[in-house]
This record gives sequence, structure tokens and C-alpha cells, in this order.
Amino acid sequence: MTQPPITIYVTGWCGYCRRAKQLLTSKNLAFNEINVDDDVKFREEMLARSGATTVPQIFVGDKHVGGCDDLYALDRDGGLDRLIQGA
Repeated sequence: MTQPPITIYVTGWCGYCRRAKQLLTSKNLAFNEINVDDDVKFREEMLARSGATTVPQIFVGDKHVGGCDDLYALDRDGGLDRLIQGA
């Protein structure tokens, strides 16, 4: 089974972004990190996809997970594993 793509929009200075990336890394999940500090088009893309202006914004496949707290809550109830497994 192939892991769905994970995209995380971040800034370089965000502690919540670091925590979210740590969780994904601890689960050995590959992710594409997009730093919205680098180019305004990335922030606009994040806003268009998520409707949110805060970071991190996390997507598993096309599903918007939300931010760091949302990711941790999803993981606590087993939802992240189910989402990764395509359940």
C-alpha cells in the first residue's frame, strides 16, 4: 500500500509547525513541506485550499486535516492511521 501524499504548510518560526512535523516524522510518514514565508503564492495557495491563514495547515491526500492540534487529536483517536491506510 502506498502512503497518500501529505502536505504541510509552514513558516520557519512556527513552534506548532515543528510539533506537527515531529509527529509525522515519529510515525515515519513522508511529507511535502511548503514554507509560506518563501513566496506569497504559497500562502495564497494555502488559503485557497484550507480557508485558513494560520500555520500549519495539513493535508493528507485531498483531505484537510487542519492545524497541529487537529493533527494530534486525529492521531490520538487512531484517525490518522486510518486516513493513511485509506480506511
